[in-house]
Amino acid sequence: MTPIQLGSRANAAPTPFERTAGQLLRFGMVLLFLSFGAHKFSAYEAEGIAPFVSNSPLTSWLNALGTQGASIVVGVAELTFGSLLAVGFWRPGARLAVAGAVGSVITYLTTLSFMLTTPGLFGPDGPPILSGAVGQFLIKDVALLAASILLLAQGLARQQSGHQLPHSIRAVEASAGFPR
Repeated sequence: MTPIQLGSRANAAPTPFERTAGQLLRFGMVLLFLSFGAHKFSAYEAEGIAPFVSNSPLTSWLNALGTQGASIVVGVAELTFGSLLAVGFWRPGARLAVAGAVGSVITYLTTLSFMLTTPGLFGPDGPPILSGAVGQFLIKDVALLAASILLLAQGLARQQSGHQLPHSIRAVEASAGFPR
C-alpha cells in the first residue's frame, strides 16, 4: 500500500476529488467542534468532563473556575476552533483557518494526554481492553488528531503554493487590501 504523500503535488491545484474530500473532512470537524462546544454549556456535559479536566496537569488549573466554569472555557475554545476551521470552507489556506487547525491539533493532543492521567483507562481484565467510560471514549481522538493534522497540512500547503484562490480573485483581494 502506498502512503499518502502530502506535498507530492505541491505546485498543482487540488483535484476535484481532493477538494471534495477535504471539504467533507472539514465539515465533519466543524460539526464536531460546534456540537461539542455547545454541549459544554450544559451541567450534564460539565460533570462528564470533570474527571478528565481534574486529573490532567494540563487542564487541572481550570478547576479554579468550578466544574461549570471549566466546562464553559473548554466550550468557548471548541466553538472558537470550529468557527476558525469553518473559514476554510471559503479560504482553506487563510491564517484563520490554519489557526483553527492548530487549535484542533492542540485539542486532540490534550485529550489524548488524558489517557495517561485519568483513572479507569482499562477494563476489569486490564490491558489492552479499554474501558467504555474512559478508554473507548478517548481512543476516537486518535482519528480526530489525524484529521486535524491533515487539515493543518493542507492549509499550510495552500499558503505555500498559492492555490488558495484563482489568480484573478487573489489579485482583486490584494488590490482591496484583504489579508491573505
